[in-house]
Amino acid sequence: MNTGRLRLAWRFARRELRGGLKGFRIFLACLALGVGVIAAIGSIRASIEAGLSREGSTILGGDAELNFTYRFANGDERAWLDQTALRYSEIAEFRSMATVGEDRGLTQVKAVDGLYPLKGEMKLTPEMPLEAALEGADGLPGGVMDRVLADRLGLRPGGRFRLGTQDFILTALIALEPDAAASGFELGPRTMVRTGDLAESGLLEPGTLFDTKYRMELPAGSDLNRLQAEAEGLFETTGMRWRDARNGAPGITSFVERLGGFLVLVGLSGLAVGGVGVSAAVRAYLATKTATIATLRTLGAERQTVFLTYFLQIGVLTLVGVGIGLVLGGLGPVLLGPLIAAQLPFPAVFALYPSALAEAAVYGVLTAFIFALWPLARAERIRAASLFRDAFASRTRLPAPRYLLATALALAALVGLAAWFSGSAQLTLWTAGGLMGALMVLLVAALGIGVLARRGTAASRGRPALRWALSSIGSTRDGAVPAVLALGLGLTVLAAIGQIDGNMRRAIAGNLPEVAPSYFFVDIQRSQMPGFLERVGKDPAVTRVENAPMLRGVLTRINGQSAAEVAGDHWVVRGDRGITYAAAQPEATEVTAGTWWPADYTGEPQISFAAEEAEELGLSLGDTLTLNILSRDITGTITSFRNVDFSTAGMGFVMVLNEAALAGAPHSFIATVYAEEQAEAAILRDLARAMPNITAIRMRDAIDRVSDILRQLAAATAYGAAATLLTGFLVLLGTAAAGEPARRYEAALLKTLGAPRKQILLSFALRSALLGAAAGLVALAAGIAGAWSINAYVFETSYAVIWPNALMVISGGILTTLLAGLVFAMRPLAAKPARILRARE
Repeated sequence: MNTGRLRLAWRFARRELRGGLKGFRIFLACLALGVGVIAAIGSIRASIEAGLSREGSTILGGDAELNFTYRFANGDERAWLDQTALRYSEIAEFRSMATVGEDRGLTQVKAVDGLYPLKGEMKLTPEMPLEAALEGADGLPGGVMDRVLADRLGLRPGGRFRLGTQDFILTALIALEPDAAASGFELGPRTMVRTGDLAESGLLEPGTLFDTKYRMELPAGSDLNRLQAEAEGLFETTGMRWRDARNGAPGITSFVERLGGFLVLVGLSGLAVGGVGVSAAVRAYLATKTATIATLRTLGAERQTVFLTYFLQIGVLTLVGVGIGLVLGGLGPVLLGPLIAAQLPFPAVFALYPSALAEAAVYGVLTAFIFALWPLARAERIRAASLFRDAFASRTRLPAPRYLLATALALAALVGLAAWFSGSAQLTLWTAGGLMGALMVLLVAALGIGVLARRGTAASRGRPALRWALSSIGSTRDGAVPAVLALGLGLTVLAAIGQIDGNMRRAIAGNLPEVAPSYFFVDIQRSQMPGFLERVGKDPAVTRVENAPMLRGVLTRINGQSAAEVAGDHWVVRGDRGITYAAAQPEATEVTAGTWWPADYTGEPQISFAAEEAEELGLSLGDTLTLNILSRDITGTITSFRNVDFSTAGMGFVMVLNEAALAGAPHSFIATVYAEEQAEAAILRDLARAMPNITAIRMRDAIDRVSDILRQLAAATAYGAAATLLTGFLVLLGTAAAGEPARRYEAALLKTLGAPRKQILLSFALRSALLGAAAGLVALAAGIAGAWSINAYVFETSYAVIWPNALMVISGGILTTLLAGLVFAMRPLAAKPARILRARE
């Protein structure tokens, strides 16, 4: 690039900047808001990740952990623990029913030893050491539990409760469990007792469902990578799973990363709306510089010099807007850190994180470049004579190809960086495609609205206010495009969220009894199955009962290779899975490929695999799978695929083996019971009395808990959509401000022709209301389409339009545009017609 031309352009740009920020306030506000939202999201995500990293040992409860399913560590594993760790603590976790008289509550039991917790501090109410609390009193072992469970059971310290067949005395309530986050999602509140006190409870029998965790305190400077490789090399085939303080709560870390990445993408939609405001502001500003540009061209300034002058000026203003956004998004979480931390169930370290701020800055700069380049480039191609004739605003010629290429490259860079930063290329591409698709739909709809308005002008004779409003909407200078684009995208996101949330609530409230079972029972012993089936089978309120033997195992190898290497991070190979066996093919089982084994088959193990998951893993008939069940490797051949529907909350297994392969292993049974709601309490009461060791999970409660989490995610997304809507409102204000001179001249003409002030104000209000309604209707249509696709293809549920939410979107569009329009309608109405008309001469 010619340095002389660049210096000259910079001199012109500096002189222009001395005129202040008039005309660029909306430009700066849009950039600052969009960048600020993304910076705040990134900063909060980085703060949580830093907190999880710093407190990794406390969150995990040790420096490292060995985890086993259905069993305690064997002699070899304990010997390795003794050799490796300074000390280690043994924990057993499982679900059970806490019973007080006739009241029962689902609880997540943690059975601990005398060394728990290795890291962190357990806090109880009233204050006392955990060791003393678990000692008990009155000849009974002690236990502590979450306050919510104690309140549900009407239990106070000193009261008695039962787990299985063992009585305990409640000595304290849990105020703080230091490693609670390491347990991940749980269906019930916590109860904590000593492992030894459960010996006679019947809850840790062979085949019952429980996990054991061995938390280690390691010597300072221990090489975690080496220890992990050593442990996995020795014990991976026994079903051992390793975790250490580098990622003490992997579920939370993954959740925070994915939610943060998703919210950043939502923030980018707000920045895209801000980009519309950037483009409009640049265009409006250049339209006011017609005389200046014409003078420069007349004095011999080259096209590139003119372009560079305003490109540099816009660049400086972009840096100012991005800087304001970084200050807001960076300092906001730090200043509000104590309030945010109080709402988080895990630690966070609030500080300034350069990486999060750099990400937001890159997004802001690229967005401003993409949306400002087009009007800047078009100005370069306009001749001085055209500028003197004020042709800038009406010229629609495309810019030079090099600018189109630069725009495409910048857009590709923006999408690529978003995919990299978010960690999900697929989600980013879908978001980018949806965003660009929504903008195209809104643009086409806005142009269509302009056409309809022009046609409606002739039909509105006799209604002057409506005719003036339609004429204004149908004009090319002050038409529907800015308003529909600015407001439509935010309303589209809000409409989609409202429809998804409404359908979720409808499904939970109205469809649950038809879809989900009433109870899910686990840990039913083989000897208890006849009595269980007799009780539920003779109850006329029970419509259906399903049961199956239940084991848990880890898929370790596929065709002799490591399952993790073959399947990656697929959920089937991530941790242990439920496994069952069957002799003859069950009646409800639909085999899609292959054949089921004979009912009396006793040969080498055969496996029936879920068809959809098999396709995702790339499995074929004849492939071999190695499963580790209770430290024993079982290798079987896939002989059939079958349909499994996991969306009904009923019983479903990815893998089913022939009966001879597993029947000899210790195991229990599970069952689902479909019953009328009024009979649920009696069923639970009778079964709990006869079989106190079994655990009943009420599916309504479980689904409600999951739904609460989904609603919280919807609320978090709604905040991002609200920021998008606020940006759209700012763009509307900018559009209204830019159109104020035109409305002033229009009002002056109408007053001169005898129009009353009320009628002129009515026309302005009708214009805004019609544009808002149009934007709301288009956004609603796009939001409904998006919500339908998510319900149909992601949640796989039925869909119905939630009309109250829909009407709120349309009402919001009307109100927003009406407010934006009326803010800048008062001064044109108050202006003197003579002064305005003389100024136009």
